[in-house]
Amino acid sequence: MSRLLEEVSREHFPHAPATPEEIEEFERRVGWKLDPDLRAFYLHCNGAELFKRLPNTPYRLLSLAEIIRARVAIYGEDDDKWGPASMYTLCDVQDGDYVLVDVARQENDCYPLTDGYHEAWPNPEYCEPVASSFSEFLEKALRSKGRLFYLQSTSQEEPPG
Repeated sequence: MSRLLEEVSREHFPHAPATPEEIEEFERRVGWKLDPDLRAFYLHCNGAELFKRLPNTPYRLLSLAEIIRARVAIYGEDDDKWGPASMYTLCDVQDGDYVLVDVARQENDCYPLTDGYHEAWPNPEYCEPVASSFSEFLEKALRSKGRLFYLQSTSQEEPPG
């Protein structure tokens, strides 16, 4: 993870680190604890833009203050009919779409990440797994050349900007 974080600092647009107190306040607010990958990221930078600065970044890793339930981000309502309460936004990938973290389960002490395609959320047929951990997601995102690596289409257009 440290190699990936160094790359984020060197070649992308990280925000200032979160303090341990900010992480503690976040965990109190949401009712779940950051896994080791996420904790390392937020202690290194409290959010970041990859490849380009806002508004044209293809990957905007949200600050702790911006992380909310997926159903609230996508539908504006905190209601079970709009998806599970355990899914939270982690990365804004433009046009109302997100990469989501599923805090209801862990694999090897890490939360898995899922595609939060807003037009199909929460249908798992269209909102498939993206990565088994944040470090896997970050590695693939950094190697993507600014493309959304988890989309099946090979004809994806260049990111805007």
